Amino acid sequence: MMKRRIACAVIGLCGLAPVWAQGSFPDGTLRLVVPFAAGGGVDQAARLLSRQLQNDLGIPVIVDNRAGASGTIGGKFVQTAKPDGMTLLFSAATHVLAQQVLANPPYDPQTDFAPVARVGDAPLMLVIPPTAPQNTLKEVLDAARAQPDKWTAALPALGAPSHLATLLLAQQGQVKLTMAPYRGTAPALADVAGGHAQLLLDSIISLQGMAKAGKVKAVVVSSAKRSGVAPDVPTAAESGYPGMIYNSWYGVWAPKGTPPDRVQLLHKAINKATAELARSGAYTALGILPVLESTDQFRQFVASDIARSTALLKEAGFKPE
Repeated sequence: MMKRRIACAVIGLCGLAPVWAQGSFPDGTLRLVVPFAAGGGVDQAARLLSRQLQNDLGIPVIVDNRAGASGTIGGKFVQTAKPDGMTLLFSAATHVLAQQVLANPPYDPQTDFAPVARVGDAPLMLVIPPTAPQNTLKEVLDAARAQPDKWTAALPALGAPSHLATLLLAQQGQVKLTMAPYRGTAPALADVAGGHAQLLLDSIISLQGMAKAGKVKAVVVSSAKRSGVAPDVPTAAESGYPGMIYNSWYGVWAPKGTPPDRVQLLHKAINKATAELARSGAYTALGILPVLESTDQFRQFVASDIARSTALLKEAGFKPE
């Protein structure tokens, strides 16, 4: 079904290259701003897309990492960039929750940016220290309920899919977890590997390497079906928690005021590149499930995602910082 959808999308995009070549877009370098450090899951996905776009469009496409402040440093850079379509934000679901998790958000993600394309979903993976005696989700949650003061969940960033999925896990498992914010996935993962934090739910892109190396123990993935990059790891639904389905996702935004025709050219270019990355298996190798949808569908998806996340934050009594 996915192959059929991708094929149809590519057929509809065949006219893109001539339009671009006719000068509808300015000469120069297309910049994908990633509001996180190099090497993480968002960065890896962005670099795949940038290389494919460069091949398709015949212009330089670079990734510009501008990390910090829960992704808002990079977001602010794009928001205030010239709205010519040459500076874009490539970010994860974290981007759209700035108003929910920050006491003084620098912008409104829904009104201060033009949605261009959502490119993919990725399941999260739950990992625990390699020396932990637990092996199943039931065992993890039973232990956390029995000794909640001894179970700390590492959070790579407030408002990130990892944060929201951990809140959902606590809700589904009826357990109170101590949650410790970190400055990114790398330090959070290092503390779980060392036994200083007891669990981490984060993108499978970022965790699968350490899990396969045995440096952390994979317990479940949060997708509806098992991931092709970790087929031996059961889903939370298989493990008795059918409501524990939560994916990270990735998208591209332009500054508000970018001409609609330019947004549509970018949308077609990014969908075409995403279809090619799906066909080649490049995204699949990272654990990303490609997404091809319209800008209106992207906008509606964001609104729905914010509503779901806001409800989780409210139920947990979260206060913006």
